[in-house]
Amino acid sequence: MIDFKIIKKDFSTIYGLFFGVLFLIRTVLNYMIPLTDKTEARYGEIARLMAETGNWIVPQIDYGIPFWAKPPLSTWLSASSVTLFGENEFTLRLPYLIITMIITFLLGRYALQKKINFFIPGIILFTLPEFFLHGGVISTDLMLSFSVALTMLGFWECIYSNNKTLWGHLFFVGIGLGLLSKGPIVGVLTIPPIFIWLVRFRVSPKKIFHLPWILGVFIVLIIALPWYYLMEKNSPGFIDYFVLGEHFLRFIDSSWTGDKYGFPKQQPLGIIWLFLFAGALPWSFILIGKIKGKIITIWNDKWQLFLWLWILWTPFFFTFSKSLIHTYTLPIMIPIALLIVSNWSSFKRKKNILTIALSLPILLFGAYFLKPTQQAIRESTDKYLVEQSIDDGTTLYALLFKSYSSQFYSKGRVKVITLTELENMVKNSKIFSVIIQDRHKRQIAPEILGKLNPQVIRRKDGLYASH
Repeated sequence: MIDFKIIKKDFSTIYGLFFGVLFLIRTVLNYMIPLTDKTEARYGEIARLMAETGNWIVPQIDYGIPFWAKPPLSTWLSASSVTLFGENEFTLRLPYLIITMIITFLLGRYALQKKINFFIPGIILFTLPEFFLHGGVISTDLMLSFSVALTMLGFWECIYSNNKTLWGHLFFVGIGLGLLSKGPIVGVLTIPPIFIWLVRFRVSPKKIFHLPWILGVFIVLIIALPWYYLMEKNSPGFIDYFVLGEHFLRFIDSSWTGDKYGFPKQQPLGIIWLFLFAGALPWSFILIGKIKGKIITIWNDKWQLFLWLWILWTPFFFTFSKSLIHTYTLPIMIPIALLIVSNWSSFKRKKNILTIALSLPILLFGAYFLKPTQQAIRESTDKYLVEQSIDDGTTLYALLFKSYSSQFYSKGRVKVITLTELENMVKNSKIFSVIIQDRHKRQIAPEILGKLNPQVIRRKDGLYASH
């Protein structure tokens, strides 16, 4: 068990101060940054719709339109937060901020085992760009990362700790939560590295059976099965789309035409390794340095090899995927932090390393206030277009296409209209505002466009009002 007196003592140190500053920076950014398109605004709108409609079984991407791409755990968290604390960006992101703290406490026990400050794993995590980013992003990836961590650490601790019952149950809780976070991928990311580790060290089957398999399978079914059953019952076709499409076709065919929600993400084979290296800076440099001349040592060290297999399996698996994004590396930021903790005593220039690591999130925070950053943010969300329309007191429409952020900030009131409908509204002298993308602007007849007054003009779109 963790001694909270030690945690309180460690928080009063310079490391506790560093962690507190990092956590505060992430919290402030969560409050200030609007929901941006496409991913975060999409999940924010799905959560808003869930809270508004009270439909907690079938996530919706628009009124009456089911969202089949992901299970609902992350949406449940955001929708619950909105229901309890009100509808805004901060409350939508609050559950993810809390999860980062839980992960910090989960990893802190490994710092205490190494007789180092409890908050060092948290500092490492929050100075990993990929993890720092997702402390404030509404997505499914952080809950998947937490689920993978519970599964992997539950397995390890069930074999080597004294409290085998608790950790054995957490192993299966992790799998169940993973199935509700992002689906069967939780097994793909955890079972192979565990299997390779078992084979390498010829672990006795008796130790494997320390896991409570019968009760554990029951735990997984209790956590995940009811929703999958109810989802398929209330939205037939979900299982086929989600299991076959999202977990097979999307990874082998970047132009998969069955994708209802995403967009083709053609990537060079192997780019996942670049995503991993960049997302783990500057600690990726440190780890590469620690490998040199120590392959044999790592191969024979049960804990270090366990962490390395956890780290390397995910990018190896996605090396052959034609459709991926950088967030696929998020689950392995946790073992990276644990590996740094495991080698902490061997680092010779800790102050220099921490200075460099801490500078990255601090620079990111400072960059938020720069004009180019502010401009980029304003270009990536329709929040300010919606607010302008509200200030003008006009009904808001979107020509041919509406963004997720416009849906969220208008509380679902923005409506898509056709070119013909726009022409009729202008001819009938109706008072309204309309968001028009540049790619659609050229399709509007000059005499109709001339009767629309530009309110806000941006690089790719603009807000127009009728005269």
